[in-house]
Amino acid sequence: MRVVFMGTPEFSVPALQAIAARHEVAAVYSQPPRAAGRGQKPRPSPVQAAAEALGIEVRTPERLKSPEDHADFAALGADVAVVVAYGLILPPAVLAAPRLGCLNIHASLLPRWRGAAPIQRAVMAGDAETGVAIMRMEAGLDTGPVLAEARTPIGPGDTAGDLHDRLARMGAGLIVEVLERLPLSAAPQPEDGVTYAAKIDKAEARIDWTLPAAQVDRLIQGLSPFPGAWCEVASERVKLLRSRVVPGAGAPGQVLAGFTVACGDGAVEVLEAQRPGKRPLPAAEILRGMDLPERLG
Repeated sequence: MRVVFMGTPEFSVPALQAIAARHEVAAVYSQPPRAAGRGQKPRPSPVQAAAEALGIEVRTPERLKSPEDHADFAALGADVAVVVAYGLILPPAVLAAPRLGCLNIHASLLPRWRGAAPIQRAVMAGDAETGVAIMRMEAGLDTGPVLAEARTPIGPGDTAGDLHDRLARMGAGLIVEVLERLPLSAAPQPEDGVTYAAKIDKAEARIDWTLPAAQVDRLIQGLSPFPGAWCEVASERVKLLRSRVVPGAGAPGQVLAGFTVACGDGAVEVLEAQRPGKRPLPAAEILRGMDLPERLG
C-alpha cells in the first residue's frame, strides 16, 4: 500500500517505523524544525529524524492551506494517509485526496478524551483504562468513525509517560493490522460519553495540598514527565514525578516523614522528583542533597 505519514513527536515514531517496514511510504509530513537546546538551534522533530534515517522524503510546511500545498499532497497518489499527532488541522482537500481516506491514531478510547491531551487527562481523571483508537478523519475534532481500538488498564503506578510509551507501541501494532485489512467498515462514535482533553495549562501544574491525596497523586502521575506537577521546597520549584497514596494525616503540605506529605485527606509519598536544572532522581537521593522544610508550599 502507498502511504503518506503525518506526525511530529516521539509518540508517532513507532507507527512510522512499523508502517515503513511493510508498506511504501511515499512521503512524511512533519512540523518544521524548532529552536531547541541552549544554542536555540533548529532541531528536526523526532518523526523527521526517524524518516530521514529510513531514507524517506520529509515535507515540513508551516501550513497546509494553499492550493499548491493541496496539489503537492494529491500528487503523491497515496492509497491512505496515516496521521499521528501531526499538529496541523487537515483541510477538506487533503482529507479527500487519498483513495482510502486519512486515518488517525488517537491515544484514547473515543469518544472519551477527544482533543490535545488524552493521555494526561485519563490519568488525572482516575480512569481505570485507556487505549488507542484508529479513526477515519473528518472535519470535526476527533469525531470520525472508529475502525479499531485496543485497550489497556491504567495501573496505580502508571504515569502519563509510562502510558505514552505503551500506547505508542499499541498504536503502531494496531495501525499495521488495520492497513492489512483495508477497506474496513467503521463504527460511528456514540453521542454519549464525549469528553474533551484540553491542552494542559501551566497553572494546573502547581500542587494544591488541600486536595484529597488521591487527587494529588493523580495530578503528579498525570503530569509526569511533562510539564511536571510542582511545589515549592525551600524557595525551589521542585517537580514531583512519581508518587503513591499512603496512610497519614496532618496539615495540608506538612512533611510527615521522609518525602511523605499530608494532603486535605490522607497523604502522598513522593517516589521520584526533580530539582531545577537537575535530572530526575528517586526521592531517597533527593533527600540526601536537601532538607525538607516542615511544610511544602
